[in-house]
Amino acid sequence: MRLLKFSRREMLLTLAVVVIVLAVAIFTLPKLTGSQSKATVGELLGTSNRTAPGVTGTSITDTQISVYQDKLRTKGDDPTNLTNLGLAYLQKAREAGDPVFYTKAEQVLKKALELNPSNASALGGMGSLSLSRHQFGQGLEWGQKAQALAPTNAYNLGVIGDAQVELGRYDEALQTVQKMVNLRPDISSYSRVSYLRELYGQYDAAIEAMQQAVDAGAPQGENRAWVTYQLGNLYFNKGDLTTAEGIYQQALLVSPSYVYAEAGLGRIKAAHGDLDAAIAQYTSLTQRIPLAEFIIELGDLYTAANKPAEAAKQYDLVRAIQKIYTENGVDTDLEMALFNADHDYNLPEALDRAKREMNLRPSIKAADVLAWTLYKTGDYQGAWDASQKALRLGTQDSLMYFHAGMIASKLGKTADAHSWLDKALAFNPNFSLLYVPVAKQMLGATN
Repeated sequence: MRLLKFSRREMLLTLAVVVIVLAVAIFTLPKLTGSQSKATVGELLGTSNRTAPGVTGTSITDTQISVYQDKLRTKGDDPTNLTNLGLAYLQKAREAGDPVFYTKAEQVLKKALELNPSNASALGGMGSLSLSRHQFGQGLEWGQKAQALAPTNAYNLGVIGDAQVELGRYDEALQTVQKMVNLRPDISSYSRVSYLRELYGQYDAAIEAMQQAVDAGAPQGENRAWVTYQLGNLYFNKGDLTTAEGIYQQALLVSPSYVYAEAGLGRIKAAHGDLDAAIAQYTSLTQRIPLAEFIIELGDLYTAANKPAEAAKQYDLVRAIQKIYTENGVDTDLEMALFNADHDYNLPEALDRAKREMNLRPSIKAADVLAWTLYKTGDYQGAWDASQKALRLGTQDSLMYFHAGMIASKLGKTADAHSWLDKALAFNPNFSLLYVPVAKQMLGATN
Protein backbone atom coordinates (compact mmCIF):
# COMPACT_ATOMS: atom_id res chain seq x y z
CA MET A 1 0.00 0.00 0.00
CA ARG A 2 2.89 2.32 -0.72
CA LEU A 3 2.71 3.01 -4.43
CA LEU A 4 3.49 6.56 -5.55
CA LYS A 5 3.29 7.84 -2.06
CA PHE A 6 5.26 11.04 -1.51
CA SER A 7 7.88 9.65 0.81
CA ARG A 8 8.28 11.19 4.22
CA ARG A 9 11.76 12.44 3.33
CA GLU A 10 10.53 14.26 0.20
CA MET A 11 7.60 15.87 1.98
CA LEU A 12 9.84 17.15 4.76
CA LEU A 13 11.62 19.41 2.30
CA THR A 14 8.57 21.66 2.14
CA LEU A 15 7.91 21.92 5.86
CA ALA A 16 7.93 25.39 7.38
CA VAL A 17 11.10 26.59 9.14
CA VAL A 18 10.60 27.24 12.83
CA VAL A 19 13.85 27.92 14.68
CA ILE A 20 14.21 26.79 18.29
CA VAL A 21 17.12 27.32 20.62
CA LEU A 22 18.66 23.96 21.45
CA ALA A 23 20.17 21.36 19.13
CA VAL A 24 19.56 17.65 19.62
CA ALA A 25 21.68 14.62 18.76
CA ILE A 26 20.22 12.29 16.17
CA PHE A 27 20.51 9.34 18.51
CA THR A 28 19.93 9.40 22.24
CA LEU A 29 20.95 5.74 22.17
CA PRO A 30 24.48 4.69 21.10
CA LYS A 31 25.15 5.40 17.46
CA LEU A 32 24.70 2.40 15.21
CA THR A 33 26.99 1.75 12.26
CA GLY A 34 26.64 -0.29 9.65
CA SER A 35 7.06 13.91 -22.67
CA GLN A 36 4.74 15.99 -20.36
CA SER A 37 1.23 14.53 -20.15
CA LYS A 38 -1.74 16.69 -21.10
CA ALA A 39 -3.81 14.84 -18.53
CA THR A 40 -3.72 15.41 -14.81
CA VAL A 41 -4.62 12.97 -12.08
CA GLY A 42 -7.63 15.12 -11.26
CA GLU A 43 -8.87 14.98 -14.84
CA LEU A 44 -8.39 11.22 -14.86
CA LEU A 45 -10.71 10.91 -11.89
CA GLY A 46 -13.07 13.70 -12.88
CA THR A 47 -12.13 15.89 -9.90
CA SER A 48 -10.84 19.44 -9.83
CA ASN A 49 -7.76 18.38 -7.84
CA ARG A 50 -7.10 22.00 -6.94
CA THR A 51 -6.69 22.32 -3.22
CA ALA A 52 -4.50 21.06 -0.45
CA PRO A 53 -5.69 18.22 1.79
CA GLY A 54 -8.22 19.66 4.19
CA VAL A 55 -8.55 22.99 2.36
CA THR A 56 -11.82 24.18 0.88
CA GLY A 57 -11.63 26.55 -2.06
CA THR A 58 -8.35 28.12 -3.14
CA SER A 59 -5.37 27.07 -1.03
CA ILE A 60 -2.58 29.32 0.22
CA THR A 61 -0.28 27.67 -2.29
CA ASP A 62 -2.67 28.50 -5.15
CA THR A 63 -2.58 32.11 -4.04
CA GLN A 64 1.21 32.11 -3.92
CA ILE A 65 1.39 30.65 -7.41
CA SER A 66 -0.91 33.39 -8.73
CA VAL A 67 1.15 36.10 -7.03
CA TYR A 68 4.44 34.92 -8.54
CA GLN A 69 2.86 34.40 -11.95
CA ASP A 70 1.54 37.98 -11.85
CA LYS A 71 4.98 39.31 -10.87
CA LEU A 72 6.60 37.49 -13.77
CA ARG A 73 3.99 38.82 -16.21
CA THR A 74 4.36 42.42 -15.07
CA LYS A 75 8.10 42.56 -14.28
CA GLY A 76 9.52 39.99 -16.67
CA ASP A 77 11.71 37.02 -15.89
CA ASP A 78 13.46 37.36 -12.58
CA PRO A 79 15.50 34.55 -10.98
CA THR A 80 14.04 35.08 -7.53
CA ASN A 81 10.42 35.11 -8.67
CA LEU A 82 11.03 32.13 -10.96
CA THR A 83 12.59 30.21 -8.07
CA ASN A 84 9.75 31.05 -5.72
CA LEU A 85 7.22 29.97 -8.33
CA GLY A 86 9.09 26.70 -8.84
CA LEU A 87 9.11 25.97 -5.12
CA ALA A 88 5.40 26.79 -4.94
CA TYR A 89 4.76 24.30 -7.75
CA LEU A 90 6.63 21.65 -5.74
CA GLN A 91 4.44 22.40 -2.74
CA LYS A 92 1.36 22.20 -4.96
CA ALA A 93 2.46 18.81 -6.27
CA ARG A 94 2.68 17.62 -2.69
CA GLU A 95 -0.71 19.00 -1.75
CA ALA A 96 -2.64 17.90 -4.84
CA GLY A 97 -0.88 14.60 -5.42
CA ASP A 98 -0.43 15.50 -9.08
CA PRO A 99 2.96 15.15 -10.83
CA VAL A 100 2.03 17.61 -13.58
CA PHE A 101 3.24 20.29 -11.17
CA TYR A 102 6.71 18.70 -11.22
CA THR A 103 6.94 19.50 -14.92
CA LYS A 104 5.84 23.07 -14.25
CA ALA A 105 8.41 23.38 -11.45
CA GLU A 106 11.19 22.07 -13.66
CA GLN A 107 10.46 24.60 -16.38
CA VAL A 108 10.67 27.65 -14.14
CA LEU A 109 13.57 26.42 -12.01
CA LYS A 110 15.65 25.73 -15.12
CA LYS A 111 14.80 29.21 -16.40
CA ALA A 112 15.94 30.68 -13.09
CA LEU A 113 19.27 28.85 -13.39
CA GLU A 114 19.73 30.02 -16.97
CA LEU A 115 19.50 33.58 -15.69
CA ASN A 116 21.63 32.92 -12.61
CA PRO A 117 23.60 29.63 -12.50
CA SER A 118 24.72 30.44 -8.94
CA ASN A 119 21.17 30.58 -7.59
CA ALA A 120 21.51 28.22 -4.60
CA SER A 121 17.77 28.23 -3.90
CA ALA A 122 16.98 27.13 -7.46
CA LEU A 123 19.67 24.45 -7.26
CA GLY A 124 18.15 23.18 -4.02
CA GLY A 125 14.72 23.27 -5.64
CA MET A 126 16.02 21.13 -8.48
CA GLY A 127 17.36 18.73 -5.86
CA SER A 128 13.96 18.53 -4.21
CA LEU A 129 12.33 18.01 -7.59
CA SER A 130 14.71 15.15 -8.36
CA LEU A 131 13.92 13.49 -5.04
CA SER A 132 10.20 13.83 -5.68
CA ARG A 133 10.74 12.12 -9.03
CA HIS A 134 12.74 9.37 -7.28
CA GLN A 135 15.90 10.38 -9.14
CA PHE A 136 18.02 10.22 -6.02
CA GLY A 137 21.47 10.31 -7.59
CA GLN A 138 20.55 13.51 -9.41
CA GLY A 139 19.00 14.89 -6.25
CA LEU A 140 22.25 14.36 -4.38
CA GLU A 141 24.23 16.15 -7.10
CA TRP A 142 21.87 19.14 -7.10
CA GLY A 143 21.92 19.29 -3.32
CA GLN A 144 25.71 19.24 -3.18
CA LYS A 145 25.93 22.02 -5.77
CA ALA A 146 23.50 24.11 -3.73
CA GLN A 147 25.35 23.47 -0.48
CA ALA A 148 28.67 24.49 -2.05
CA LEU A 149 27.14 27.91 -2.67
CA ALA A 150 25.19 28.10 0.60
CA PRO A 151 26.88 25.80 3.13
CA THR A 152 24.73 26.91 6.07
CA ASN A 153 21.39 26.41 4.30
CA ALA A 154 19.45 23.71 6.15
CA TYR A 155 17.14 23.08 3.19
CA ASN A 156 20.07 21.97 1.04
CA LEU A 157 21.32 19.68 3.78
CA GLY A 158 17.85 18.17 3.85
CA VAL A 159 18.05 17.46 0.12
CA ILE A 160 21.44 15.81 0.55
CA GLY A 161 20.39 13.76 3.58
CA ASP A 162 17.22 12.53 1.96
CA ALA A 163 19.11 11.47 -1.16
CA GLN A 164 21.69 9.63 0.92
CA VAL A 165 18.98 7.72 2.76
CA GLU A 166 17.29 6.64 -0.46
CA LEU A 167 20.63 5.61 -1.96
CA GLY A 168 21.36 3.43 1.06
CA ARG A 169 24.23 5.63 2.26
CA TYR A 170 23.05 5.64 5.85
CA ASP A 171 26.28 6.57 7.64
CA GLU A 172 26.61 9.63 5.42
CA ALA A 173 22.96 10.50 6.01
CA LEU A 174 23.52 10.40 9.77
CA GLN A 175 26.29 12.95 9.48
CA THR A 176 24.31 15.19 7.13
CA VAL A 177 21.17 15.23 9.24
CA GLN A 178 23.22 15.84 12.38
CA LYS A 179 24.65 18.95 10.68
CA MET A 180 21.15 19.99 9.73
CA VAL A 181 19.70 19.63 13.21
CA ASN A 182 22.70 21.38 14.78
CA LEU A 183 22.26 24.26 12.35
CA ARG A 184 18.50 24.54 12.57
CA PRO A 185 16.63 22.29 15.03
CA ASP A 186 13.10 22.65 13.72
CA ILE A 187 10.09 20.77 12.45
CA SER A 188 11.92 19.62 9.33
CA SER A 189 15.16 18.46 10.94
CA TYR A 190 13.47 16.76 13.90
CA SER A 191 11.32 14.80 11.46
CA ARG A 192 14.41 13.53 9.70
CA VAL A 193 15.94 12.58 13.03
CA SER A 194 12.80 10.57 13.71
CA TYR A 195 13.01 8.73 10.43
CA LEU A 196 16.68 7.81 10.85
CA ARG A 197 16.02 6.53 14.36
CA GLU A 198 13.14 4.48 12.95
CA LEU A 199 15.38 2.99 10.27
CA TYR A 200 17.91 1.95 12.90
CA GLY A 201 15.26 0.23 15.01
CA GLN A 202 15.16 2.88 17.75
CA TYR A 203 11.40 3.16 17.68
CA ASP A 204 10.71 4.89 20.99
CA ALA A 205 13.42 7.44 20.21
CA ALA A 206 11.82 7.96 16.79
CA ILE A 207 8.52 8.74 18.48
CA GLU A 208 10.29 11.19 20.79
CA ALA A 209 11.83 13.06 17.88
CA MET A 210 8.57 13.20 15.95
CA GLN A 211 6.87 14.63 19.03
CA GLN A 212 9.58 17.31 19.05
CA ALA A 213 8.74 18.02 15.41
CA VAL A 214 5.07 18.42 16.34
CA ASP A 215 5.95 20.74 19.22
CA ALA A 216 8.25 22.80 16.98
CA GLY A 217 5.55 23.46 14.38
CA ALA A 218 3.18 26.38 14.16
CA PRO A 219 -0.05 25.93 16.15
CA GLN A 220 -2.08 25.60 12.95
CA GLY A 221 -1.44 24.63 9.35
CA GLU A 222 -0.75 21.73 7.05
CA ASN A 223 2.87 21.32 8.13
CA ARG A 224 1.94 20.82 11.77
CA ALA A 225 -0.89 18.49 10.71
CA TRP A 226 1.54 16.44 8.60
CA VAL A 227 4.03 15.71 11.40
CA THR A 228 1.15 15.04 13.79
CA TYR A 229 -0.17 12.50 11.30
CA GLN A 230 3.30 10.93 11.07
CA LEU A 231 3.38 10.66 14.85
CA GLY A 232 0.05 8.85 14.69
CA ASN A 233 1.50 6.47 12.10
CA LEU A 234 4.40 5.62 14.38
CA TYR A 235 1.94 4.55 17.05
CA PHE A 236 -0.27 2.71 14.55
CA ASN A 237 2.73 0.83 13.19
CA LYS A 238 3.59 -0.47 16.65
CA GLY A 239 0.01 -1.64 17.19
CA ASP A 240 -1.15 1.12 19.57
CA LEU A 241 -4.49 1.91 17.93
CA THR A 242 -5.88 3.94 20.81
CA THR A 243 -2.99 6.41 20.89
CA ALA A 244 -2.83 6.55 17.10
CA GLU A 245 -6.53 7.39 16.86
CA GLY A 246 -6.18 10.19 19.38
CA ILE A 247 -3.25 11.70 17.50
CA TYR A 248 -5.07 11.53 14.16
CA GLN A 249 -7.87 13.45 15.84
CA GLN A 250 -5.33 16.02 17.01
CA ALA A 251 -4.19 16.46 13.41
CA LEU A 252 -7.78 17.23 12.46
CA LEU A 253 -7.92 19.89 15.15
CA VAL A 254 -4.82 21.46 13.61
CA SER A 255 -6.18 21.24 10.06
CA PRO A 256 -9.89 20.34 9.81
CA SER A 257 -10.77 17.79 7.09
CA TYR A 258 -7.08 16.92 6.67
CA VAL A 259 -7.23 13.90 4.38
CA TYR A 260 -4.16 12.11 5.71
CA ALA A 261 -5.53 12.16 9.24
CA GLU A 262 -8.89 10.99 7.91
CA ALA A 263 -7.09 8.16 6.12
CA GLY A 264 -5.49 7.24 9.43
CA LEU A 265 -8.91 7.08 11.06
CA GLY A 266 -10.02 4.91 8.15
CA ARG A 267 -7.19 2.49 8.92
CA ILE A 268 -8.32 2.43 12.54
CA LYS A 269 -11.83 1.47 11.41
CA ALA A 270 -10.41 -1.29 9.22
CA ALA A 271 -8.22 -2.55 12.07
CA HIS A 272 -11.33 -2.79 14.24
CA GLY A 273 -13.03 -4.84 11.51
CA ASP A 274 -15.47 -2.17 10.29
CA LEU A 275 -14.64 -2.55 6.61
CA ASP A 276 -17.82 -0.87 5.35
CA ALA A 277 -17.06 2.32 7.30
CA ALA A 278 -13.45 2.25 6.15
CA ILE A 279 -14.52 1.80 2.52
CA ALA A 280 -16.91 4.74 2.79
CA GLN A 281 -14.17 6.91 4.27
CA TYR A 282 -11.61 6.02 1.61
CA THR A 283 -14.15 6.47 -1.17
CA SER A 284 -14.68 10.03 0.05
CA LEU A 285 -10.93 10.62 0.31
CA THR A 286 -10.15 9.43 -3.21
CA GLN A 287 -12.83 11.74 -4.59
CA ARG A 288 -11.30 14.72 -2.79
CA ILE A 289 -7.61 14.07 -3.44
CA PRO A 290 -6.70 11.19 -5.76
CA LEU A 291 -3.50 9.95 -4.15
CA ALA A 292 -2.54 6.50 -5.37
CA GLU A 293 -1.79 5.35 -1.83
CA PHE A 294 -5.44 5.96 -0.89
CA ILE A 295 -6.66 4.22 -4.02
CA ILE A 296 -4.51 1.16 -3.27
CA GLU A 297 -5.78 1.04 0.29
CA LEU A 298 -9.35 1.29 -1.00
CA GLY A 299 -8.66 -1.59 -3.37
CA ASP A 300 -7.23 -3.66 -0.52
CA LEU A 301 -10.28 -2.87 1.60
CA TYR A 302 -12.50 -4.19 -1.19
CA THR A 303 -10.30 -7.29 -1.40
CA ALA A 304 -10.60 -7.87 2.34
CA ALA A 305 -14.37 -7.38 2.04
CA ASN A 306 -14.49 -10.05 -0.70
CA LYS A 307 -15.45 -7.60 -3.43
CA PRO A 308 -12.92 -8.46 -6.14
CA ALA A 309 -14.60 -6.55 -8.98
CA GLU A 310 -14.56 -3.30 -7.02
CA ALA A 311 -10.97 -3.95 -5.96
CA ALA A 312 -9.90 -4.54 -9.57
CA LYS A 313 -11.29 -1.15 -10.58
CA GLN A 314 -9.11 0.58 -8.00
CA TYR A 315 -6.00 -1.38 -9.01
CA ASP A 316 -6.58 -0.54 -12.68
CA LEU A 317 -6.85 3.11 -11.73
CA VAL A 318 -3.50 2.93 -9.95
CA ARG A 319 -1.87 1.70 -13.14
CA ALA A 320 -3.44 4.57 -15.08
CA ILE A 321 -2.13 7.09 -12.54
CA GLN A 322 1.31 5.51 -12.76
CA LYS A 323 1.45 6.37 -16.45
CA ILE A 324 0.86 10.04 -15.65
CA TYR A 325 3.67 9.95 -13.10
CA THR A 326 6.02 8.38 -15.65
CA GLU A 327 5.09 10.97 -18.29
CA ASN A 328 6.03 13.69 -15.83
CA GLY A 329 9.45 12.28 -15.08
CA VAL A 330 8.73 10.26 -11.92
CA ASP A 331 10.52 6.92 -11.57
CA THR A 332 7.89 4.56 -10.14
CA ASP A 333 9.71 1.29 -10.84
CA LEU A 334 10.25 0.30 -7.20
CA GLU A 335 6.73 1.23 -6.13
CA MET A 336 5.17 -0.56 -9.10
CA ALA A 337 7.35 -3.62 -8.50
CA LEU A 338 5.98 -3.90 -4.96
CA PHE A 339 2.41 -3.17 -6.02
CA ASN A 340 2.51 -5.78 -8.77
CA ALA A 341 4.17 -8.35 -6.53
CA ASP A 342 1.54 -7.78 -3.85
CA HIS A 343 -1.23 -8.30 -6.40
CA ASP A 344 0.44 -11.01 -8.53
CA TYR A 345 0.43 -8.90 -11.67
CA ASN A 346 3.08 -9.12 -14.40
CA LEU A 347 5.65 -10.67 -12.04
CA PRO A 348 8.57 -10.98 -14.51
CA GLU A 349 8.38 -7.25 -15.19
CA ALA A 350 8.08 -6.56 -11.46
CA LEU A 351 11.28 -8.50 -10.86
CA ASP A 352 13.11 -6.62 -13.61
CA ARG A 353 12.04 -3.32 -12.08
CA ALA A 354 13.12 -4.38 -8.60
CA LYS A 355 16.54 -5.53 -9.80
CA ARG A 356 17.09 -2.31 -11.71
CA GLU A 357 16.16 -0.19 -8.71
CA MET A 358 18.37 -2.21 -6.37
CA ASN A 359 21.30 -1.41 -8.64
CA LEU A 360 20.41 2.28 -8.71
CA ARG A 361 19.66 2.71 -5.02
CA PRO A 362 20.73 -0.19 -2.78
CA SER A 363 18.63 0.87 0.20
CA ILE A 364 16.92 -1.44 2.66
CA LYS A 365 13.59 -0.54 1.04
CA ALA A 366 14.85 -1.60 -2.39
CA ALA A 367 16.28 -4.80 -0.89
CA ASP A 368 12.93 -5.64 0.70
CA VAL A 369 11.04 -5.10 -2.56
CA LEU A 370 13.60 -7.21 -4.40
CA ALA A 371 13.24 -9.95 -1.80
CA TRP A 372 9.47 -10.00 -2.21
CA THR A 373 9.54 -10.04 -6.01
CA LEU A 374 12.13 -12.86 -5.94
CA TYR A 375 9.86 -14.76 -3.57
CA LYS A 376 6.87 -14.25 -5.84
CA THR A 377 8.87 -15.50 -8.85
CA GLY A 378 10.22 -18.60 -7.07
CA ASP A 379 13.85 -17.68 -6.33
CA TYR A 380 13.66 -18.34 -2.60
CA GLN A 381 17.40 -18.38 -1.83
CA GLY A 382 17.88 -15.11 -3.68
CA ALA A 383 14.87 -13.74 -1.82
CA TRP A 384 16.38 -14.79 1.52
CA ASP A 385 19.69 -13.10 0.74
CA ALA A 386 17.93 -9.87 -0.26
CA SER A 387 15.70 -10.00 2.81
CA GLN A 388 18.68 -10.20 5.13
CA LYS A 389 20.08 -7.08 3.45
CA ALA A 390 16.76 -5.34 4.02
CA LEU A 391 16.89 -6.13 7.74
CA ARG A 392 20.55 -5.16 8.23
CA LEU A 393 19.89 -1.93 10.15
CA GLY A 394 17.59 -3.57 12.68
CA THR A 395 14.53 -1.73 11.39
CA GLN A 396 11.35 -2.69 13.21
CA ASP A 397 8.89 -3.14 10.34
CA SER A 398 6.17 -5.79 10.39
CA LEU A 399 5.97 -6.02 6.61
CA MET A 400 9.70 -6.70 6.36
CA TYR A 401 9.32 -9.31 9.10
CA PHE A 402 6.43 -10.90 7.22
CA HIS A 403 8.41 -11.06 3.99
CA ALA A 404 11.31 -12.72 5.80
CA GLY A 405 8.99 -15.24 7.42
CA MET A 406 7.29 -16.22 4.20
CA ILE A 407 10.63 -16.62 2.44
CA ALA A 408 12.03 -18.71 5.28
CA SER A 409 9.03 -21.03 5.10
CA LYS A 410 9.77 -21.80 1.45
CA LEU A 411 13.35 -22.69 2.33
CA GLY A 412 12.26 -25.09 5.05
CA LYS A 413 13.58 -22.79 7.78
CA THR A 414 10.62 -23.50 10.02
CA ALA A 415 12.03 -21.94 13.19
CA ASP A 416 13.06 -18.78 11.33
CA ALA A 417 9.68 -18.58 9.60
CA HIS A 418 7.86 -18.85 12.93
CA SER A 419 10.13 -16.26 14.54
CA TRP A 420 9.74 -13.64 11.81
CA LEU A 421 5.98 -14.09 11.42
CA ASP A 422 5.51 -13.95 15.17
CA LYS A 423 7.54 -10.71 15.30
CA ALA A 424 5.41 -9.22 12.51
CA LEU A 425 2.16 -9.83 14.38
CA ALA A 426 3.58 -8.95 17.79
CA PHE A 427 4.90 -5.57 16.67
CA ASN A 428 1.81 -4.57 14.69
CA PRO A 429 -1.15 -6.98 14.67
CA ASN A 430 -2.77 -4.83 11.94
CA PHE A 431 0.20 -4.32 9.62
CA SER A 432 -1.61 -5.35 6.42
CA LEU A 433 -5.17 -6.05 5.37
CA LEU A 434 -3.85 -8.56 2.86
CA TYR A 435 -1.17 -10.31 4.87
CA VAL A 436 -2.26 -10.48 8.51
CA PRO A 437 -4.58 -13.44 7.73
CA VAL A 438 -1.77 -15.12 5.82
CA ALA A 439 0.68 -14.68 8.69
CA LYS A 440 -1.80 -16.14 11.17
CA GLN A 441 -2.49 -19.09 8.90
CA MET A 442 1.22 -19.74 8.43
CA LEU A 443 1.87 -19.58 12.16
CA GLY A 444 -0.90 -22.08 12.72
CA ALA A 445 0.70 -24.38 10.18
CA THR A 446 4.15 -24.14 11.81
CA ASN A 447 2.93 -24.82 15.35
